[in-house]
Amino acid sequence: MSEPPEQPGSERQSDCAALTPDDWEAFRNGAHQLLDRCINQMRDSEDHPWQAPPSDIAKRYAIGPDRDLLSSLTDDVLPFHGGNTHPKFWGWVQGSGLASDLLAGMVTATLNANLGGRHHGANEMERAVVDWTRQQMGFGPQASGVLVTGSSQATVIALHAARVHCQPDTRSAGSAQGLTVYAGEGVHNATLKAVELLGLGRSALRLVPQHEGAIDTGVLRQTIAQDTALGLRPMAIVATAGSVDTGSFDDLSALADIARDTGVWLHVDGAFGAWTRLAADPWHALTNGIERADSIALDFHKWMYVGYDCAMALLADEGAHRAAFATRPAYLKGAEGGLAAGEPWFCDYGTDLSRGNRALRVWCALQMFGRDAFCTAITRNCAQAKLMADLVEARGMELMAPVVSNVCVFTAAPHLPADEQSALNSKIATALQIEQQTVFSTTTLAGVTCLRAAITNHRTDDHHIREAINAVQAIAQAVPSP
Repeated sequence: MSEPPEQPGSERQSDCAALTPDDWEAFRNGAHQLLDRCINQMRDSEDHPWQAPPSDIAKRYAIGPDRDLLSSLTDDVLPFHGGNTHPKFWGWVQGSGLASDLLAGMVTATLNANLGGRHHGANEMERAVVDWTRQQMGFGPQASGVLVTGSSQATVIALHAARVHCQPDTRSAGSAQGLTVYAGEGVHNATLKAVELLGLGRSALRLVPQHEGAIDTGVLRQTIAQDTALGLRPMAIVATAGSVDTGSFDDLSALADIARDTGVWLHVDGAFGAWTRLAADPWHALTNGIERADSIALDFHKWMYVGYDCAMALLADEGAHRAAFATRPAYLKGAEGGLAAGEPWFCDYGTDLSRGNRALRVWCALQMFGRDAFCTAITRNCAQAKLMADLVEARGMELMAPVVSNVCVFTAAPHLPADEQSALNSKIATALQIEQQTVFSTTTLAGVTCLRAAITNHRTDDHHIREAINAVQAIAQAVPSP
């Protein structure tokens, strides 16, 4: 059979040209201009606080060829960000992003790598990032990890591995009833979601009372013993390394002892707090015992400051990790050579086959700045939370919880009744955001809605802390005493 004839002019204009720039040099010039704008905005981050999107933002973002793309990115996208790149953004727990992310982003887009597996450089880079991380956390060479969207996904991966470890036939037979999970009353909602998603049921999560911000280990031992006596199967203990509300830590060494004595899997929710492992003392000691965990969930996009999204599920035993996820149908069969080589494949260690190159952001950050720079920044953030606490107390405001790590929670007018304190604190948080001064978030402790700062921002200087407390005090002092 003869080949079909070539269409006239096909050398000059193929169908694929519809999805490439008409003029590569014009594209290059426009991209350079946009890069300059991005670098300027990152460099001058203090001049770019959060601002409310304009009322016509939905119209501006409507899909259509009405505007020049580069102009839209410059005028309609860059100004209306979430604010966490600003040095006085301390709301929730959000990282600040790094200049190295710009470089990683360009290379990531150019390569368009799928890190599900196969034999190419990006997979080796992820293995290098996993290896670096397991060393920081004190895990041995038999550990493994996989980069994921965030600690919520990492928690699902870790607890599924715990379930398969507890009941090896889970993958074929499904999850039998009677498995139980233990965590402190202040555990992050990600654990509850993971228990539900894994089919264990919300009732399988035992919320153990806390003592001075940590799981009461005596009650935990009793609860595990009682469940075992009832014929239930304790599956996992979830330790908190850095609680969202107050930045408190469970006693990881004590929980590791209980896990050892009972044969229960120990998982650490270290979303941001695991990185105190890089801090100087006294904060470094908060993670003592983390090296004895069976798994850790941790985020690079929080207290390692890299761009979203980038987190890791780190497991102490590669065999247990792989046993929970590995499956290789014929269309994913490996090979001795060629592109299908390169074992292991990361699709065997998590839920995703199609995976972007998150590792490049971490690798670029460490290569550009070095480990010591992160140690210094994390230590400084802890010291800044202590500075904020000292200023709060010196100005007649009141801490609502001890400052353990990088989180400071306080009320601006403790002399007011609880409901009036709550209303004032909420008003202060909103006013400072709208005035583009400072972003605090709020939480509720002892029945009071409090101001809360979680400092995971490498751009924050001490003078930003002082300015923010001055602003809080100015609004609070305008409220008459009862």
